[in-house]
Amino acid sequence: MPGVVNGLAWTESGGDILQIEVSVVPGKGKLTITGKLGEVMNESAQAAMTYVRSRAALLQLDRDFYQAVDIHIHVPEGAIPKDGPSAGITMATALVSALLSRDVDNTLAMTGEISLQGRVLPIGGLKEKLMAAVRSGVKVVLVPEKNIQDVAEVNAEIVEKLEIVPVDHMDEVLFRALGLDSIHCPQAVAGNQHAAPSGIVTH
Repeated sequence: MPGVVNGLAWTESGGDILQIEVSVVPGKGKLTITGKLGEVMNESAQAAMTYVRSRAALLQLDRDFYQAVDIHIHVPEGAIPKDGPSAGITMATALVSALLSRDVDNTLAMTGEISLQGRVLPIGGLKEKLMAAVRSGVKVVLVPEKNIQDVAEVNAEIVEKLEIVPVDHMDEVLFRALGLDSIHCPQAVAGNQHAAPSGIVTH
């Protein structure tokens, strides 16, 4: 289904799959973000939107496409507080998926913070997230290039069940998730991870 992408969450009790949903309808440029999200996760949604706007021409979208639509980003299980930066690439992918009406395979999941320039930045809890991916039937996981060394900490039985794809720019994510091959993928430099408060679902 267009606009629905699997993210990977990290909680105090372990990893989990949490979908990001995006709906695009005719409107006047309103961006709504729901799902009981914390400040950092809201900022990730804003950064994802800025990236998509910066890539409008390459995505074959009108330069001012966002002024003619209302966009709703939702993270289900709205009663559970959620925060953290690493849902950024999932949100950006869901936005592009919805805008282009292109499906993302539901056996693919991803985790990574996004910068305004589309760089994919490192995240925490990769071991737990990969375990959750296997439990949920995911086959392919996109992870930040800077986190690839963390795979060594994961049980070999888990790693063998997944295709783990390192990415360091959002353009690479869109190529893998949506088959978009017309976007240039510049070299990216990863930044610092942001810590999230205890007891909150992080992505």
